[in-house]
Amino acid sequence: MAVDPRLAAVAEPRVMRFGVTERRLHMAHATAFGVLILTGLVLYLPMLAQILSDRPLMKSIHLAAAAAWLTALVLVAVLGDGAQLRATRREIERFDADDLLFLRRRAAPSGRFNGGQKAHAIVQAGLAVLFTVSGVLLWLGERDTAFRLPGTIALHDAATLLVAVLVAGHIAMAFSRPQSLEGILRGTVPESYAAEHHAKWRPARAVGEAAAGWRPGPMRISLALLVAAAGLVAIVALLRDIAG
Repeated sequence: MAVDPRLAAVAEPRVMRFGVTERRLHMAHATAFGVLILTGLVLYLPMLAQILSDRPLMKSIHLAAAAAWLTALVLVAVLGDGAQLRATRREIERFDADDLLFLRRRAAPSGRFNGGQKAHAIVQAGLAVLFTVSGVLLWLGERDTAFRLPGTIALHDAATLLVAVLVAGHIAMAFSRPQSLEGILRGTVPESYAAEHHAKWRPARAVGEAAAGWRPGPMRISLALLVAAAGLVAIVALLRDIAG
């Protein structure tokens, strides 16, 4: 009797690719960036602004999403597994000869992240810093002309267009490989997928979410509450400032 390939794929043993903290960080970043890109494009493109006909609302959502994004990233760092995040950062920052070959579109074995994924993560991190600095300067520049530095608007807009292209490509690649999408949604990928696309990676068998095991202590929880409160105050202050 022939076995349905879809059933075989579901039954295949899984390995852990992303931990809970990594997935939460990705979700916080992706959700906020999605809102920021959409509202940023509305503010940048007059045609979209005319269709939606409420530029002040888009600006409010944009600034509130920016504050929520920064707050969420800090919360994940405070409540999450810091050792896991540091290990992931070291993996991403370390390029070897195979990663460089991958970037040159040549066949080469990859670790848990291939060269393209490492480059994408680094560029996204750089753009995040650029967005934060230029966004704060634009906001301050509306209140004090001393902060109106030449080229800030153009830099912020160019970064928006660049990140929109990167995110579109990232999403297209993810949906072209359902196993990869499973990794960021559930944390696991099929063993055969890991062997084929990440031959240099030596993963551990998945044993459910209990394998993650990280639990923040009372001090971290208290700090997280302070961060959440500060973020909420910042969001309310931004919305009141725009409304006023």
